[in-house]
Amino acid sequence: MTGIAVQAAASDSLDGALRALADGSRRSILALVRDEPRAVGDIAEQLTISQQAVSHHLRVLRSAGLVSEAREGTRHLFAVRTDGFGEVRQYLEYFWPDRLSALKRAVESSKGPETHG
Repeated sequence: MTGIAVQAAASDSLDGALRALADGSRRSILALVRDEPRAVGDIAEQLTISQQAVSHHLRVLRSAGLVSEAREGTRHLFAVRTDGFGEVRQYLEYFWPDRLSALKRAVESSKGPETHG
């Protein structure tokens, strides 16, 4: 692993983000708040889970740096923090060059020599 990948792999913030993303309900919440900020009640209604459960998941996502919270009157609106995904993205991108090269080699070797008739 490169120095950057080793640092990322050892990061508490990366661990927190990956734990947050491991839960399917949290990934569903992220999908809902990706394009527009939403209130807890709206998220709960869309996912048909309790507001209490949504609030719990949002606390985990917020502490992992994956969502932000803003107040609009008495409502708390949640939205994706794209910069919160930076460390996760950097960590995952470490694995892609080798995997893409291996895929390319596999595809090229399965084609065999081309013949023209």
